[in-house]
Amino acid sequence: MIPDGPELGQMRRGALALVALGVTVLIIYGLFASGFGRLHRAAVAGASGPVVDPVGAGLAGGGVSGPTPAQGRTTLAVISDDFWLTYLPAGLERTGGGVIRPEPGVEGGWAKFSSTAGVVEAQVEHGTVAADWDTYRARNPLRNARNSTIRGKPAMVGETPDGGQEIVWLERAGTGAWIKVSRTLSEELLPIAASVEAPVGN
Repeated sequence: MIPDGPELGQMRRGALALVALGVTVLIIYGLFASGFGRLHRAAVAGASGPVVDPVGAGLAGGGVSGPTPAQGRTTLAVISDDFWLTYLPAGLERTGGGVIRPEPGVEGGWAKFSSTAGVVEAQVEHGTVAADWDTYRARNPLRNARNSTIRGKPAMVGETPDGGQEIVWLERAGTGAWIKVSRTLSEELLPIAASVEAPVGN
């Protein structure tokens, strides 16, 4: 016997509720499976030792490899809302940063970390200034620059006017970044750059 009246309405509502529940379960499963919201192991409280991408830690070009620091710390050093570092040498504390000075075709963030051992500065830039590698490389001239890669991205490494070291790279079309370290922290440049985390996409 086919139900009618109120019973049919209840069955329809029940079926719709089951469909909604199934869709909700699939969405939640998809989010967890994608890693959305998952803490990076560098962010786990109490973790110790540097977290360096084993594939990207070395710079291609000339076979240069970044040293694995003997003493460091895992951390989340946020440069902007979509760009952060997961490694900094021990003792460095944030001493500056924020949104970069507005200019046509560029937006992003910067941060500065200092200690008695030296200084690390990092900046990420979005916009037409980083439309492609040639454009972004020309924006960031370095002394004694050599072409390389970091984490599979086109990069160049060179000297800053004050004798420090800097790495500049194109994270993706429309997003470029650089990290500078003082001379005393030059051995840490590559591990810091290799620790960068940035979501894929725009």
